[in-house]
Amino acid sequence: MTPEPEHDDPPSAEWLPIEDEGFIALVGPLYARGSVYGFRAAQKHANLIRVVHGGMLMSFADRAMGVAAMAAADGANCVTIQLEMKFLDAGRIGDWLTCEPFLMKRTGSMAFLRGEVRDGERLVATADGVWKILRGRKG
Repeated sequence: MTPEPEHDDPPSAEWLPIEDEGFIALVGPLYARGSVYGFRAAQKHANLIRVVHGGMLMSFADRAMGVAAMAAADGANCVTIQLEMKFLDAGRIGDWLTCEPFLMKRTGSMAFLRGEVRDGERLVATADGVWKILRGRKG
């Protein structure tokens, strides 16, 4: 499916591919531009009614927000302990979906984030989550 002109296109808009040999490799590719993540919704992301599966949107938000939590924790490893998602509109196959995370608060051991999943200006979902900051650093 050809992207609509108003949508970002990863190769031409300085989006960098996310390298991951784990779960994200199965559902990706995902891209990042700064703290914003993006992906082109493909047939493999579809649910039974042929829109983007809620589980994909949750995995996508969890990754974007989790990386933002680790940045807020000065690079320390973080694990998701709570993630709530509100689905406001359908992500359609062919959409370029983005997730922008927002740090709401950081304590010594927790990071609280909010995220917005969008297709351009259209808000598809919002997410709120809590990440536990672990003592060890990423690596």
